[in-house]
Amino acid sequence: EEASPVPFAEWKETRQGTAISLAPDVEVEELRSHLGSLTLIVLEFHVFRDGRAFTQARSLREYEGYEGEIGASGHLLPDQAIHFRRCGFDSVVLPDGAFVKDWEDQLGRYQFYYQNTAVSPA
Repeated sequence: EEASPVPFAEWKETRQGTAISLAPDVEVEELRSHLGSLTLIVLEFHVFRDGRAFTQARSLREYEGYEGEIGASGHLLPDQAIHFRRCGFDSVVLPDGAFVKDWEDQLGRYQFYYQNTAVSPA
């Protein structure tokens, strides 16, 4: 089992481990030369209305070509589930008290999209 993600600022000092967590104010370009050694990048949502982590995920997939796991943690809402998938997230750490069924229902809500996505349809 993978160790807990290390905050990026701490990881930069030691380069130990393959899992990091990334605050929303860090530019993904800072990871460019390290993406090959990272297997998990957890993007943090400090408040649900701060969408910078969506941009980080899409940038990692589309512009940086990152193929490892992208996770989300923090203040997450089921209404955002489809956006997580479409921006390139692979997993979410559900908040305490969350109901998995609410998330599953949201993922099955739409069948067609008009906008492009960062990942191929599942």
